[in-house]
Amino acid sequence: MAAVPLLLAGCGAEPEAATPEPRPVRAVTVEKREAGTPITLTGRIEADDEAILGFRIAGRVLENSVSRGQRVVAGQVLVRLESQNEMNALRVAQAGLATAQAQLTQARNHYERQETLIGQGWTTRAIYDQAEKARRTAEQAVEAAEAELKAAHDLVGFTELKADAPGTVTDAGPGAGEVVQAGQAIVRLARKDGRDAVFDVPANVLRTVPGDPEISVFLTEAPTVTAMGRVREVAPQADPVMRTFEVKVGLTDPPEAMRLGATVTGRVTMASGAIIEIPASALTRSEQQPAVWIVDPETRTVSMRNVDVLRFEPATVTISQGLDTGEVVVTAGVQALHPGQEVRLLGSSP
Repeated sequence: MAAVPLLLAGCGAEPEAATPEPRPVRAVTVEKREAGTPITLTGRIEADDEAILGFRIAGRVLENSVSRGQRVVAGQVLVRLESQNEMNALRVAQAGLATAQAQLTQARNHYERQETLIGQGWTTRAIYDQAEKARRTAEQAVEAAEAELKAAHDLVGFTELKADAPGTVTDAGPGAGEVVQAGQAIVRLARKDGRDAVFDVPANVLRTVPGDPEISVFLTEAPTVTAMGRVREVAPQADPVMRTFEVKVGLTDPPEAMRLGATVTGRVTMASGAIIEIPASALTRSEQQPAVWIVDPETRTVSMRNVDVLRFEPATVTISQGLDTGEVVVTAGVQALHPGQEVRLLGSSP
């Protein structure tokens, strides 16, 4: 009978909990490497001082005598508008001035006679005052006519678009017969011999390039044609479509072969020094800060550690603080881990 209680007790016993299997993960061993990878971008040659010229009045283009790439001198006529209306207005203003001048001559002669007569007592003060008023009115009429004539001359001059400085035409604009508006871009003029290499640079590249770097620029189709330069201007706002920043590199003594509009390649080396890079998949977050899982080589357990990220790349991240050489960082399976969990590194024995 004693065997029965023992049998019943044995049936009610709970089995021992099974030990969880280590979770398989992939990991890398942290190493430092020397930076200094060159960055290469493609750009174009532009003038460092470029102006857009346009007419002050609207009209129809009569003649466009310039072409792209043409060198011009200061004061050279580039484009003409039809000027019949302006010439007619000029002739009207000239006739108006001639009439005003004739009236002034008549008023002055009458005033001088009245001035003589009043001195001799042969006229009244009222007649003299009227003659003086007529003279002043005629003088003011001449001044107004002269102003109208000057304005008419200016309008005629506005029918000619002239180069304001010596330079090279980079865009010739509308041709003969086209109607243009006041202020419309007609000619683009590079006003100096200085040239820039212009690049569209992503934001992450701007962050990694050292301050005031020396940039090597060469013609894309002729790499032996080279020049050196430094950053002269960085656009304050990104392009709304490409999300890149326009960077202008002022070139020092560029060769003649680097003509305006030519395609060039620029190369700059990133700041040197030892850096730590890990795969981007290793990065997670803890307390709203970047973090990684560290594997203890003795216990094969993991713990989370916050790190400081210097820069992000599509496949890697550069760590500035938080990791040291020789540490093991989990790169795959980071979302399924918890502190103290035992892991098995894939590719190693269990």
